This record gives sequence, structure tokens and C-alpha cells, in this order.
Amino acid sequence: RQENHRMMSDGNKLSVRPPDGKKERDLAVPFRGPITGGMRPGKKVLVVAVVDSCPDRFYVALTCGPGSGEPPPDVALELCVRFGDRQVLRRACVAGSWGDADRAVPFFPFITDQPFKMEIHCEQSRFRVLVDGQKLFDFHHRLTALGDIDTLWIRGGVTVTKLA
Repeated sequence: RQENHRMMSDGNKLSVRPPDGKKERDLAVPFRGPITGGMRPGKKVLVVAVVDSCPDRFYVALTCGPGSGEPPPDVALELCVRFGDRQVLRRACVAGSWGDADRAVPFFPFITDQPFKMEIHCEQSRFRVLVDGQKLFDFHHRLTALGDIDTLWIRGGVTVTKLA
């Protein structure tokens, strides 16, 4: 399944494709990796990926600690992109308790088999999320110890080509 996306990336000459096989394996989904130094106002997480050919959903989450098989009890932001109903759900988990999901977005930017660039900007009171340079939503912090937010999770119907 992923081989098709790699060939497609080659055909489209995406400049963000990892230059060697090792990096490509490091970005395999499901992905879990550190955010060096944690989050703080002014810091940004960049995810460049290609949507699968038959996606159901994918998740991007910023968590406090790597957890084990599932995200840990504190999740600063979990973003769930659902293709069936074209929703982008956002929620947080504080001390193991999930809050209500935010749903409203001005547009649905994710297209089957197409690349996208998601930027998650950490500001004083919120995360501001942009996709392909357009603001998708703001998510006000539920967790206030921003420096504890130190892990990025990605899973579901995407192939990650670059993280920064």
C-alpha cells in the first residue's frame, strides 16, 4: 500500500520526499516521535504528508510523554480528520479525561492521493492550525504546562514525507 504512494511521490517530484530510505522508514505511520524541548509560544510543528488512496481517517496528536501503545493520559491536541463526513475533530485529554470535540472548520482541505502541509503553531493561549497556508482552526489550550507537550503522534490514512 505504501509503495504506491512512494511511486506517486516520485512521479510528482515532491521536493519534500526523504532523500534516503532510512528517513522514509523513520517516518512510517503509525509515527510517534519527540518534540525537542517541548512546545512553547512561538514554536511550530510541521507535518507534510500524502493522503492515502482510500482513507477512512487519520490522527495527529500532541501529547505529554510518549505513552506506550496508546497516547498517554495528557493529550494537548488530538486532531482527527474523518473522510466519510468530511469532519476535522479536535479535542484534548487532561488527566485521562477527554473533553468535548470542536468540529467547525471553514473548509475541508484534505484530498485523496494529494499532499498537504499542516502547520501547528503554538501561541500563548492556543494552537493555530494551518493547512497549505490557510487557517483551519484555533484550539485553545486545555493543558497549560506547554513545555510538557513533547511527543507527536500520527496514525491512520496518510504517508508522512516530512516533519519539522
